[in-house]
Amino acid sequence: MNIQEFSPVNTTSENFYADLPVLQNFADITYSANFSDIPNDWAVIITDVTESTKAIAEGKYKDVNLLGACSIIVILNIVGDLEIPFVFGGDGASILIPSKFINEAEQSLLAVQKLASEEFKLSLRVGIVPLTAITSNYDIKIAKLRISENYNQAILRGGGISYATRLVKDAATTDLYSPKYINENAIADFSGLECRWQDIPTRHDEILSLIVMATAPSQSQIDLLYREIINQIDRIYGRGEECHPAISTNLALGFEDKNLLSETRVFTTTQNWLARWFYLWKIRLINLLGAILMNSRIRVRGFNWGDYKKIVSESTDFKKFDDVLRMVISGRIKQRQTLMNYLDKKFREGRLVYGFHVSDRALMTCLVFERDGRQVHFIDGADGGYALAAKKMKELMKS
Repeated sequence: MNIQEFSPVNTTSENFYADLPVLQNFADITYSANFSDIPNDWAVIITDVTESTKAIAEGKYKDVNLLGACSIIVILNIVGDLEIPFVFGGDGASILIPSKFINEAEQSLLAVQKLASEEFKLSLRVGIVPLTAITSNYDIKIAKLRISENYNQAILRGGGISYATRLVKDAATTDLYSPKYINENAIADFSGLECRWQDIPTRHDEILSLIVMATAPSQSQIDLLYREIINQIDRIYGRGEECHPAISTNLALGFEDKNLLSETRVFTTTQNWLARWFYLWKIRLINLLGAILMNSRIRVRGFNWGDYKKIVSESTDFKKFDDVLRMVISGRIKQRQTLMNYLDKKFREGRLVYGFHVSDRALMTCLVFERDGRQVHFIDGADGGYALAAKKMKELMKS
């Protein structure tokens, strides 16, 4: 694998991330030369649903996923056409923004916190950490990876995102980075958020949600180890559709309340039961029309709706990296056992820690700006996914 070479970027520009060159292969993220520094006048937004394990036990993990996606969409709607980096983590998100957007971001995130509390009976923690509070201790290095023609994925490394998360969660520092200007009437724009697909059943034996963190002593060793891990996963599971949890033939639009109520509650939270009923039936009708268009491969204004499920599948984030490697994989029990034997060996050698969760299906939450253009579809394992994988990894770290 060749290192993708590029020239240094202007580290003071709002367009810093938009101007980054685009990596083409997932394994390219294991080369340090492919990463750049974040401009010092940017900030890191960290969100997470507190007590997510309890929420999972109560059957609320779809709502937990939705709130993580909500915290991303409201920021994307603030910055408009400006391309910024973000990573969905299952029960929360990491987002980076230029400092000029911080005040607006605080207000929108307060609205998401209010939505979480009043509509979903969940608590969303929010922190905004200036980059200067991070880089005195850790780096944040960034690259941009081409996932599809409609979605470029942010790749974050250097320890800075993990450090920012600790600052936001630690009782001693959380108040320093919480939104400062409380506004009970804060509003947010959730346009583009969709939650309209059925849970996605595995095509094999199971859906594996996996988190791996290398613990080698130097960056060059960490790079080599992640490269080895990615190659090992590719060898065991395959690198194409073989392990993809959301291929087009496995996607089906939802029509039952359980598939559509979460989105409905976001967009009708301050309205009466009649408005909620109308919204629910509106998206049912939209889904019915969509199913007809897709199944009949009808072309509208040059766009073939028969291709839409493929566009969705290609724009998912089932492999990603933000200081840890995260994957949601469709596979067989024997494949998982082979992978766990490999990871456990590396753990006993002191080279990595990992966590995983197994389910029979995946969940998908969508941000759609153009039906035949810009979009991303967040994938997580059902019944706990990344949140329970992270819990297992923390337990392994303690051991």
